[in-house]
Amino acid sequence: MTAGKSSGPARPLLLDCDTGIDDSLALLYLLSRPEVSLVSVVSTAGNVPVDVVAANNLAWLCLVGRADIPVYVGSAEPLVEPLRTTEDTHGPHGVGYAALPPAFTPPAAQDAATAWIDASLTHPGELIGLVTGPSTSLSRAITRDPGLPARLAGLVIMGGTFLHPGNTAPTVEWNVAVDPESLAHVLVSFGHGGAPAPVICPLDLTEQAVFTPAHLSRLAELANSQPVERPSAGDTRGAASVASNPVVRHLVDALRFYFEFHADHDEGYIAHAHDPFAAAVAIGAADVTTRSACVDVELRGTLTRATTVADDRGFWGRPDNASIATAADMDAFLDDLVESIARLANAVGQT
Repeated sequence: MTAGKSSGPARPLLLDCDTGIDDSLALLYLLSRPEVSLVSVVSTAGNVPVDVVAANNLAWLCLVGRADIPVYVGSAEPLVEPLRTTEDTHGPHGVGYAALPPAFTPPAAQDAATAWIDASLTHPGELIGLVTGPSTSLSRAITRDPGLPARLAGLVIMGGTFLHPGNTAPTVEWNVAVDPESLAHVLVSFGHGGAPAPVICPLDLTEQAVFTPAHLSRLAELANSQPVERPSAGDTRGAASVASNPVVRHLVDALRFYFEFHADHDEGYIAHAHDPFAAAVAIGAADVTTRSACVDVELRGTLTRATTVADDRGFWGRPDNASIATAADMDAFLDDLVESIARLANAVGQT
């Protein structure tokens, strides 16, 4: 199937993330879009511990003047295994070299599972769920309220890999690796009984969303930020941005770390925009092609634990339960990402 741009009134959306540099881009992108009503942000442990995730979400929201959006905190651990984090990829605080101003608002008193349940009850048949980190919080919510999946209008998950190398193990993507049991639980809970089939945005496609220093420079130009900086591999590591616009300045500092990480792993001085791409899919702003499949997660393999598996030939005798994103116009998406965040940054810079 092919999804195009959406129109009409703003759609309620819940973002469940483990912020994270690319999660930060996804959050800012969603905040920039008039067709989205971001009803809550759920903080799930993953890239960094859950308290750091929540602090990052609160800080970004305060920075752009959206402290009205509640931030909920999930459990400190995955369902089964101890938490593993990836500060080498995202920096000691999850946002690279950026030093975000501390938030002046606290997180919500309720937990992350309650956020999912309450949002689905408030917006039955309308709420879009977007998961850009491990599925821990959503899984716990479904355990508490099995009727939740049928109340969602849609669910988009950034995670997994199918016909593409993993980024954590040979066949494993990071979000799934952190908590494979939670994604397995989510997958068996959707795609039947009135619950929508989730759209999975795997590494096969998201690693084609290549964000470059040129994109960052264009974002700064469009936001009327000065000077327009273009980080490069020859720069001093950790060089601090002096951009006049606060959103651009913190993005440059965050993305510099991400560029350096990818360069250190022989991928070039670039960044993969995994999570903002999934956000674009969730709001209908990306022209994406999907294929229907029965998807499950390997939980016992000694070499393949946390591998996402698609049964394309019906060997399991089970109905399809997901749609896998397979193709998209990445140039158009990246242009949209840059232009959208630039508009937000420009508005913040004028306040």
